[in-house]
Amino acid sequence: MPIQRLHTNERMSQIVVHQGTVYLAGQVGDDMSAGIEQQTRETLAHIERLLGEAGTDVRHILSVTIYLKDIDADFEGMNAVWDQWLPAGVAPARATLQAKLCEPEILVEFSVVAALPA
Repeated sequence: MPIQRLHTNERMSQIVVHQGTVYLAGQVGDDMSAGIEQQTRETLAHIERLLGEAGTDVRHILSVTIYLKDIDADFEGMNAVWDQWLPAGVAPARATLQAKLCEPEILVEFSVVAALPA
C-alpha cells in the first residue's frame, strides 16, 4: 500500500496514511492570544477535521502526544477540555509532557495516531 500524504509542504505533511494508520502532525489552535482552554478547543477542532479528511474520527484514536508550554499552569485547563471532547469509552494511549514549542504564544500542541475504520 502506498503512503498517502495530505497537506504536504517541503518539510512535512499534516496527514500521513499508511497501512490503515493515520498520523497527524503536531496541531495547534489559531488564536495564539487565547488561553489554554480556547487553544485546546481550537486544536481539537483541527484534529477532528483532519481525521475526517483521512477517513476516520476521534473514536479511532490510538495514541496522542500532548505538548504543553507550562504543564503546571496548563494541564488542568487542557485536561478539562480534553475530557469533554472525548466520547464516553474512548481512551487512547496518551503522553503529556512539557516542551518548548515553536512560538512563545503556543500553549498546547497535539500529535495523533489513529486507525482507519475496518
